Amino acid sequence: MTTRKTATVTRLHSNRSPESSVIREALSKSVKRIAPLWSLEHFVAVNPFLGFTDEPFDRAARRVSLACDAQLLMPRAFYREALRSGRMLTSDIESTLQQSSHAAETGLKTVMDALQKERDLDSRKALISCADVAQQISGHDWPATIVERVSHWASGYFDAGQASWPSPFRDLRPYEAWRREVAIDCSDTVMGLAEAQAIFAELPDTPEDVCEHVLQKLGVPEELLDLYLHRLLSSIGGWVAYARYQSWGQELAGESPKWVVDLLAIRLCWELVLLKELSTDGSEMAWRRALQLQRANADLMRSLSVDEAVDQVLQEAFEYAWQRQAIGALANSQAQETTDGASARPSAQAVFCIDVRSEVLRRAIEAAGEDVETLGFAGFFGLPIEYQPLAGEGGEAHCPVLLSPAIAVQESLRGQSLEMTNRLSRRIRLRRHLSNGWRAFKNSAVSCFVFVESYGLAYAFKLAAHTLGISRPEPHPAHRGLPPNLARELGPQLTPVDGIGGGIGIESQIDFAQSMLKGMSLTEGFARVVMLAGHGSCTTNNAHATGLDCGACGGQTGEASARLAAMILNNPPVRKGLKERDIDVPEDTVFVAALHNTTTDVVELFDLDAVPVSHAKDISELQSQLLEAGEQAREERSKLLAFAPGTDLLKAVNAKSRDWSEVRPEWGLAGCAGFIAAPRSITRSIDLQGQAFLHSYDYRQDPDFSILELIMTAPMVVASWISLQYYGSTVDNKVFGSGNKTLHNVVGGSLGVLEGNGGDLRVGLPMQSVHNGEKFIHEPRRLSVFLAAPISAINRILEKHPQLRQLADNGWLHLFAVYDEGKVVARYTGELQWASAKLDDASMVAAES
Repeated sequence: MTTRKTATVTRLHSNRSPESSVIREALSKSVKRIAPLWSLEHFVAVNPFLGFTDEPFDRAARRVSLACDAQLLMPRAFYREALRSGRMLTSDIESTLQQSSHAAETGLKTVMDALQKERDLDSRKALISCADVAQQISGHDWPATIVERVSHWASGYFDAGQASWPSPFRDLRPYEAWRREVAIDCSDTVMGLAEAQAIFAELPDTPEDVCEHVLQKLGVPEELLDLYLHRLLSSIGGWVAYARYQSWGQELAGESPKWVVDLLAIRLCWELVLLKELSTDGSEMAWRRALQLQRANADLMRSLSVDEAVDQVLQEAFEYAWQRQAIGALANSQAQETTDGASARPSAQAVFCIDVRSEVLRRAIEAAGEDVETLGFAGFFGLPIEYQPLAGEGGEAHCPVLLSPAIAVQESLRGQSLEMTNRLSRRIRLRRHLSNGWRAFKNSAVSCFVFVESYGLAYAFKLAAHTLGISRPEPHPAHRGLPPNLARELGPQLTPVDGIGGGIGIESQIDFAQSMLKGMSLTEGFARVVMLAGHGSCTTNNAHATGLDCGACGGQTGEASARLAAMILNNPPVRKGLKERDIDVPEDTVFVAALHNTTTDVVELFDLDAVPVSHAKDISELQSQLLEAGEQAREERSKLLAFAPGTDLLKAVNAKSRDWSEVRPEWGLAGCAGFIAAPRSITRSIDLQGQAFLHSYDYRQDPDFSILELIMTAPMVVASWISLQYYGSTVDNKVFGSGNKTLHNVVGGSLGVLEGNGGDLRVGLPMQSVHNGEKFIHEPRRLSVFLAAPISAINRILEKHPQLRQLADNGWLHLFAVYDEGKVVARYTGELQWASAKLDDASMVAAES
């Protein structure tokens, strides 16, 4: 017996550790596995699968299972219900099998038989870490303990002003700061890890060296290295995501996300501690055996079982069902378009963000005024600005997170002197300091318990008033406590005023104006009034409030961008410069900025005092149409908001936006499924039910297809991020979402939320953002993209941008080509190949020369 055991130990220890170069390469790849998580002040949609879009979607499902202990597909009961309700048809499964790469492993009978049973989850067990092995041996939940220890340290290190005693080592890199703290922390000894201090003291100085040192000590074989590192990162995925966000600017500049490797090093250190501390209990032997047994997991990454292939077919069929209906609607849209005569000149044009919530309001506006034309464009209007609010302590990026701000714009009080502006600035700053001081008093260790006794009765009426809905309306957060009429006078300045702001030079203004107008395919046929509408949300007591604002504006409202865009386009020297560049904007065309409140569907116009008197009637008519459109949009959205029949909807949605206890003030982008870049004439007669991003695009005005390239590499990618964030938060909210909103606690001031009083930092959307308590309001579908452009142009852009091509080739989104009359003629099948638009026809379409 003794001899056999010794031989086993020798054999298990004989595994060669990976070479240093292999480990370094694996580290370089692994630090990008976890997607970044923006802070609550700038919470924007992020593709949670950003780190493995270089893998096909079906293989990623296996990776998610092994590395994240999560699911990438819905339970089969979901697909059974979709089939029963008619949201998916048996013919959809049949058609999917004709084009699916999994047709060889499955057939209709196999799929239908498997659909009646739940999938076998035993084959999808996650990769085991050393902490998991220690738990099996000791009975103590070491994985949870490690998460708590890392989370406790990280919340102090990354704190943004909430902690009374923040980490004294925040000026150091995360790994070095952690080493300093654990050197004086006795918690490990209390937990029974007597040797932890000695182990930590002997660690190398840099996180990269630590990772290499620990991996060699653990003996992780090369074939498991990628999965193992991903498994450790996902175990503290929320804090890793926040660390990656902190270095996102470095990534945009081409550097590696350094802080992520720091957290990976910290997590690896805990693996080493547990291996050594519990070696007398047999954990080291169990760990070596686990490594041997899990080598099979590396093989599982290379092939899918029949059971997994069935699940992929069901998801593809569910998405096919939506595509079938969308393609049919697009094909039928031309019938109405040919019978409707268009006026020579629209009475007004309204440019909205491509956000899916705009689709509902655009239809309503067009119904309210048949000669009103609507367009779709990214909500930052092509202006990558850093906006400096009055009395602000720093600039805010008002542009997509894929971009870096190119210009700085400062807010000021319009039409007022420098003295008045400075006085208002001091007023705002004083209110902020008083508010911060009051909040600090309430939260301090000395007063938090006596606060209720001292002020409870004074707050009783306020609490009851909020609960019963009889309180005064809360001011919009953007007003910063100022009276609304004064707050409206705050705005961006196009040129320096009394030394305030740097301004934007005329040539730059002309460049931006040309780019804007070409980007929205609006270079001729201008109306007398062109409304540029940004959007924002107004909610109360909502940690993820900025996630309901404009993602194109970096989680801010689109007000500043819209107002600045209107100023530029109304500037006479800019109009002259545009004319010299063959864009002739009529002298009687006026651009007006607006903000669409997506919670209430109220549209507010700005800077009307700058509109000529000659356009007063045009503005009045537009405002009447916006009021009527708002009523219609609220009526449509009320179907999902569970209002009683006969409810005053405007009053109800206003109350909903002010209700501090409301967990679903609006549904945001729930339901998003498609992206259409085409002239509005193709989609104007279609009810897309608020499920499609609509970007105006006319390839005939884009001879070099530079606008198409911009659309595909920016708005289309951002829409895909949004789609996949909702997808992940739906299929596995525990891992890719943020759980129950009512249990959230904001940590670090604005870093993010914990669910309850501990655990990892949560990512993604709350369950209440995708589920109404009875059913999913958002149903997971990968984005279906319809481009009204030549296939040859689309292919050239895909070939030019490898990361974009990965999304399409690996099935993270679906691509379709549309002809002028709205007919979808081809679908992308990968490797720059296209098939017939008839989704049940596998015949290939010849690429255009």
